Amino acid sequence: MSPAFGLIIVGDEILSGKRQDKHLPKVAELLGARGLSLAWARVVGDDRERITDALRSAFAGRDVVFCCGGIGATPDDHTRQCAAAALGVELRLHPEAARLIEERMRDVAAEQGVPFDPQRPDNVHRYNMGVFPAGARIVPNPYNKIPGFSCTGPGGAELHFVPGFPVMAWPMIENLLDQRYAHLHRANAWQERSVIVMGAMEAALTPLMERIEAGHPVKVFSLPSVDHPTYGRHIELGVKGAVEAVATAFTDLLAGLQAQGAELGPEVVR
Repeated sequence: MSPAFGLIIVGDEILSGKRQDKHLPKVAELLGARGLSLAWARVVGDDRERITDALRSAFAGRDVVFCCGGIGATPDDHTRQCAAAALGVELRLHPEAARLIEERMRDVAAEQGVPFDPQRPDNVHRYNMGVFPAGARIVPNPYNKIPGFSCTGPGGAELHFVPGFPVMAWPMIENLLDQRYAHLHRANAWQERSVIVMGAMEAALTPLMERIEAGHPVKVFSLPSVDHPTYGRHIELGVKGAVEAVATAFTDLLAGLQAQGAELGPEVVR
């Protein structure tokens, strides 16, 4: 079986509402473009015990999990330490991370027209951003070279840790999807087809949904709305799965709706 994909978002600012999360819709978009989907997501505040628990649970499974945020070196960044605690390993300065961090510091010094001083306190502190759980692998950061890291858990799960900044996180995740997980891509092999059912109630459609799902290797979904500006009260009813299975299941779904005398609106293919 192919692994499922999960997402962990770390940060008090999301839970407090100071910032709107952008990672969930973007990661779903990146996966969807490759015929993949997000199985679950979790938001955790800047609390070491909660972060460690969330990571320990993820490491115990077999999913591919992207973890966004908290990998910096300020007092409110805990993700690196929590990952090590969840795995029961030490934190160590990763040699390749140290090289990349120094390269970045030299670049900044050159841009500012000042000599690079590796002993300057702020430069010494920056190496903490390369202190990862023992055995971690580098995740390249094309934005500013400061890397993220990946770890494998005892259950086979692969967790990839990237910054909370979208401008850094999203290219890093996209690169992982296209390099490490290219073999899982199902582009043009996975489809979602749905139809707008006007004025419908889910209870009345449930038997048909159950019959379609029992008779075809697809997932059936319903998205109700009560105040749509165009369709008013309606349900978007559909199926998703392999293209061939979706085609036959959707045909049976439409036939079942027509047999019930349902008023149908536009069809949607994704």
